[in-house]
Amino acid sequence: MSTVPSYDEMMSAAEMIAQRIPERPRAAVILGSGLGGVADALSDPVTIPYHEIPGFPIPTVPGHAGELVIGKAGEVPVAAMRGRFHLYEGYSPQQVTFPVRVLRQLGADVLIVTAAAGGLNAEFSPGTFMALVDHIGLPLLAGLNPLLGPNDERLGERFPALTGAYDAELRGQLHTIALRHGIPITNGVYIMLSGPTFETPAELQMLRGFGADAVGMSTVPEVAVARHMGMRVLAVCVITNAALRDSQLNIPAEHKEVLDVAAQAGPQLATILVDLLRDL
Repeated sequence: MSTVPSYDEMMSAAEMIAQRIPERPRAAVILGSGLGGVADALSDPVTIPYHEIPGFPIPTVPGHAGELVIGKAGEVPVAAMRGRFHLYEGYSPQQVTFPVRVLRQLGADVLIVTAAAGGLNAEFSPGTFMALVDHIGLPLLAGLNPLLGPNDERLGERFPALTGAYDAELRGQLHTIALRHGIPITNGVYIMLSGPTFETPAELQMLRGFGADAVGMSTVPEVAVARHMGMRVLAVCVITNAALRDSQLNIPAEHKEVLDVAAQAGPQLATILVDLLRDL
């Protein structure tokens, strides 16, 4: 597959998945590093490894299993991606977002994105859940936008607005469900970098100065494509390390720490999201 998948490649992948499942998904969920619990909670699951789906990239990062799980949350059919793709793996923005386009063509009109992120806001400790209210996509602003190139009007308009990209109604439902379970969730702004290097102390100070509360290496390309295709979007990240504070103390970030904290927080996040999916 080329670095810019075609409409026909997208439809081929969607048709292959449709042949393997009893019902098309109403919602799609992207599960970040160590956050696979939503897929485990789905009933009547059908699991399709990514390597069996035409055009799907293969994750190369620990914590990303590389399989699509399609099942039900209550009566709502859901497609959950166990593992996502990143620019730092060498994939193009269009390859990173190809699964979102495929799942939209299958019928999903809601996208829920989860991610692990470093904390920039001093009030956010490891294990904090942050619902995204906005983002700053530095790679996209610098020319790695998945919508670059000819626009296919079958997918969306040429110049989609990202004002209000994160659905306020879905975010409100998330807070209501979290409160019912006694699980605190805060709101904040996420900033994306390409990675794979963790940021220097000076860079982290700059990112906080931009107004960002958390930093990560994913999410924004998928959100841009989802909005291009008219999907409603909810995004939640788990703060896995106090990135800015640790840098000031000369404590280096480690991917193992990210996975460990995400794995500990994952079951609580899965509980909230599965309840939300049931209510769609």
